[in-house]
Amino acid sequence: MARRHDDSKIRERMDAIAVRLPRSARSGAAKPAGEAARGLVRLGPRYWPCVLGKGSIAALKREGDCATPLGRFDFRCVLYRADRIKRPRTALPLRVIKQEDGWCDAPADRNYNRPVVLPYGASAEEMWRKDGLYDLVIVLGHNDRPRIRGLGSAVFMHVWASDHGPTAGCIALAREDLLQLVSRLGPAAALTVLS
Repeated sequence: MARRHDDSKIRERMDAIAVRLPRSARSGAAKPAGEAARGLVRLGPRYWPCVLGKGSIAALKREGDCATPLGRFDFRCVLYRADRIKRPRTALPLRVIKQEDGWCDAPADRNYNRPVVLPYGASAEEMWRKDGLYDLVIVLGHNDRPRIRGLGSAVFMHVWASDHGPTAGCIALAREDLLQLVSRLGPAAALTVLS
């Protein structure tokens, strides 16, 4: 009986993930440049450093504000570059990124905040990137059910830049940390971004 109880605790941890600013960034004290964009990802007892949007965390996300949205978001799927990393272990739906994959970020377009095939007739972000940021991506359920024009698109968890600089609103981690995180997420996992 005790063994079964322990297993349920492990499952519970795998479904609850939180991102928050470190204490120093939450205080009213002046912050060094870029500190407000640093955060922590927590899954059960594990913590990983992350970077957030250069607009910090916003309760009301807007397209182009470079802020990471505040709230609870389901994980939709994992995307990865099969030419750069081996197939990740995960309980989440998994899809290979292709050269023609894009993500529409044009609020007036009917495919706003949806994957599209490039070239595309409206503004769309390229998912096949040379810089490695999208070698591994977790698609977050932000502004997708329902989609509301202008409330933000392409909010992902992805690999951080080599300089660990802030994102345009996503949550970024070191590649190895992101691979560990993806392997630990349960199928019902959700992310909570706290301020």
